[in-house]
Amino acid sequence: MTPVTAPQTPLASRGDFSRLNAATRALALASMRSRVLDVLVIGGGIVGAGSALDAVTRGLDVGILEAQDWASGTSSRSSKLVHGGIRYLEQLDFPLVQEALTERGLLLQSIAPHLVRPIRFLYPLHHRLWERVYIGAGMMLYDLLSYTGGRTPGVPHHRHLSKRQVALAAPSLRSSNIIGGLSYYDGQVDDARYVVTLVRTAASFGAHAANRVRVEGFLTEGERIVGVKAHDLLTDEHFEIRAKSVINSTGVWTGETQAMVADGGRLRVRASKGVHILIPRAKFQSIMGLLLRTEKSVLFVIPWGKHWIIGTTDTDWHLDKVHPSATAADIDYLLEHVNTVMETPLTRDDIEGVYVGLRPLLAGESDETSKLSREHVVANPAPGLTLIAGGKWTTYRVMAQDAVDAAVDGLDGLIPPSITDRVPLLGACGYVAEFSRRERTAAETGLSVALVTHLLHRYGSMAPDVLALIAENASLATLVPGTTDYVQAEVIYAATHEGALHIEDVLDRRTRLAIETSDRGAAAAPVVAKLLAPVLGWNATRAKAEVANYLAWVEAELASQRQDDDVAANALSVAVPPIGLATTL
Repeated sequence: MTPVTAPQTPLASRGDFSRLNAATRALALASMRSRVLDVLVIGGGIVGAGSALDAVTRGLDVGILEAQDWASGTSSRSSKLVHGGIRYLEQLDFPLVQEALTERGLLLQSIAPHLVRPIRFLYPLHHRLWERVYIGAGMMLYDLLSYTGGRTPGVPHHRHLSKRQVALAAPSLRSSNIIGGLSYYDGQVDDARYVVTLVRTAASFGAHAANRVRVEGFLTEGERIVGVKAHDLLTDEHFEIRAKSVINSTGVWTGETQAMVADGGRLRVRASKGVHILIPRAKFQSIMGLLLRTEKSVLFVIPWGKHWIIGTTDTDWHLDKVHPSATAADIDYLLEHVNTVMETPLTRDDIEGVYVGLRPLLAGESDETSKLSREHVVANPAPGLTLIAGGKWTTYRVMAQDAVDAAVDGLDGLIPPSITDRVPLLGACGYVAEFSRRERTAAETGLSVALVTHLLHRYGSMAPDVLALIAENASLATLVPGTTDYVQAEVIYAATHEGALHIEDVLDRRTRLAIETSDRGAAAAPVVAKLLAPVLGWNATRAKAEVANYLAWVEAELASQRQDDDVAANALSVAVPPIGLATTL
């Protein structure tokens, strides 16, 4: 292999490569099957997508496969925070916090300023003197650790607040036992949108990307892994893909992937269930988010558009990993803890959305998942195979860099080092200029400034591509049923540019209607099916089946949240065939 110098930004002439759709998916699979890749990544979550971008920007021939949809697992079900993990300071894990804060600064300022934005939190104080000193010292350290490598943190420093300032900032808080507070900043992200943009960025540099392709085994030559046995869940076709090096980045599925290889590794990853609920913005009057301590960990109240996200729980999970279930007990736990500080208690009737994610934690001696390591581990259990596990969403880029470093160690030739700290994601370049002229764009297109701003926050400098769809068909500026934010053009764009292949992909990840509406997007499903049908080549029977399958999933989700324990809740979830399989095979 000859030395190469990797490009740092996508070439304009390769713009079409960044489109993820049914046609480019077929081309990517054909390309992967026709060659021996340098690196094949298994897993389309945040770390897998980051690994694909890292490898392809080193000049390598790269493929990435995802069994479900991009970010369909943990990577779309996080707390939506890009943060250093302020609670890890108390565990004295300063290197992890510093690493995460460095990454936070990169994402906010250069890699994805269109997708990651500053967010302010309040920490209420209940004890005089000692608590202000203790928590204040921690937040000061948090600020100091964010200055690394000569970079600025990208967010303001923490501030001390009086009782009166807290009351004015968050009038919904019960003020009787609050003596003051501190505020600090972190970052917020639409996690699923970030992953899709990350995959598209990798594709723009030449990576071959295909979702809905399940790896069901490894190819071996002697003891060396030389590729995978793949199953296309859209066509039911089985085939082989060969690669000089394979990266396993499957998160909570690491154990299942390891089991496909004889003596394939002993990394133990425990799944920790994190449940979040969403309430309307009007139910909690505050100009900033909220950080609360609990008996086990911390609880966040996070501003999210027209909602607040409240989370999270932290309990072991040993059941189905595709659709983990929230129980009535999980929801009651969150309500109970947040109501300890609320002037007007929240009830179940206030909840408009619920979602569940599984954190992939490195197993240790502790029985409590909240105390397991959030640091990552890279291992080479067999020649040609690299495993990456653990870690935090925020530090995905470092994890990807470490995984690729290990994967290319045995390849011939001089492989360039990682440059992803200097590679902006698609939509980042030109975003500030587009945002500054949003009022002019609104006037030129005849659309509202609010809609143009909404699109810029979601697509950055790629927003004109969505506006072009509306210019061709004005009806696509119509809102999707059940929302005051998303327009129908975004549904089309999800299928033509972002790899959406099913209704669930659109409602759960390209938009967030599945977690932002009380009916989980059920009212929108028929309209989304009608919009997707001509793009994806569905006939009336197929479109009807997609809607029915999605509604069955919604019904199972809502029913599971009325159950008292994990087993009962999960039984309802697994009774519905996985979306994709039920409507295609």
